[in-house]
Amino acid sequence: MKRLPFIVIALGVALAVAAGYLYLRFGGDQSKRSGLVRQWILDPQSHSDWAVRAGEHCGGAPFAFPSAGFIGYLWRDTFQANHPHTGIDLFAGTAPNVTPVYAVYDGYLTRLADWKSTVIIRIPSDPLHPGAQIWTYYTHMADVQGNSTVSSDFPQGTSEVFVKAGTLLGYQGNYSGTPGSPTGVHLHFSIVKSDASGSFTNESLIQNTLDPSPYFGLDLNAVEGSDEVIVCKTD
Repeated sequence: MKRLPFIVIALGVALAVAAGYLYLRFGGDQSKRSGLVRQWILDPQSHSDWAVRAGEHCGGAPFAFPSAGFIGYLWRDTFQANHPHTGIDLFAGTAPNVTPVYAVYDGYLTRLADWKSTVIIRIPSDPLHPGAQIWTYYTHMADVQGNSTVSSDFPQGTSEVFVKAGTLLGYQGNYSGTPGSPTGVHLHFSIVKSDASGSFTNESLIQNTLDPSPYFGLDLNAVEGSDEVIVCKTD
């Protein structure tokens, strides 16, 4: 019985660390969404209606959501000067290696030899702009120490493996790129342009990415997106 308070304290510390990371990285007053993210991470069970479902399509949108969770940050949110956010962040509200991540559309998967937590999928014909090639990018699929939670079907060095929409890619993680310095558990997803040679461009630059809003049927950019909870509306 005496151990219970220590377990409660340890859990509280872990949640505080996650929330503290978000506060320090994204700022306490950056937007209302930052406050919502903190609320979600501290108590996701009380806000289950905030979550989207993996595989859910909004209306006739071509992409299904790649994972379950709260849509915390949007394309073009700005956390650092001159470095807008290049995708959307889905926060699971679970531990690492629990919440699955799925392909949003058919395509050809690559995982470079040095990618611990990332895969990218080439879509030869953009469903919204037929004939144009795009790539879908999924990252943070590793634990705090960089142990991968990417599916074992896609080892490092995988190149151009065909996957169907809904294929399991891995699980949400909290790897920041620096072992021992975690993010909140989430999936970062972005849509990346091709270069002139047909390869993917540098995902970290906003000009190399596309607004995901029309692909998911929701306002998922920081200009048009709401500071309120963003979920798929159903009749």
